[in-house]
Amino acid sequence: MDEAIKEAKRGLKEGGEPIGSVLVKNNKIIGRGHNRRIQDSNPIEHAEMNALENAGRLSAKDYKQCTLYTTLSPCDMCSGAVLLYKIPLVVMAENKNFKGPEAYLKKRGIKLINLNLPECAEMMKKYINQNKKIWFEDIGN
Repeated sequence: MDEAIKEAKRGLKEGGEPIGSVLVKNNKIIGRGHNRRIQDSNPIEHAEMNALENAGRLSAKDYKQCTLYTTLSPCDMCSGAVLLYKIPLVVMAENKNFKGPEAYLKKRGIKLINLNLPECAEMMKKYINQNKKIWFEDIGN
């Protein structure tokens, strides 16, 4: 999770949203990313999608051996990617500022762990308070 937090801070420093993610297989980071929606003017460049993209092409067997770490509960789009590739475990830093379809992921067999990290919750809350228009655009409101 420390590496996902570093990615979130990198995104914030670039002028984007402070959300980071890493994809891990066999205790090794194989993909990392952060929300680049603003920087790239790309609506699908969420942190989880960016980490998957940076991991490159993997086999279905590879994805089934991965864990996705993310600093925020995954949205519908990112949750869809988790389901599509059957990533069995998602570890999130917090879900106080945003809660994606966690019940649906669990129902579909995905294990979720919420670390409830105050650092991430506070960083996201501060960002949302200062950038409401951008945030609501990101979550489709």
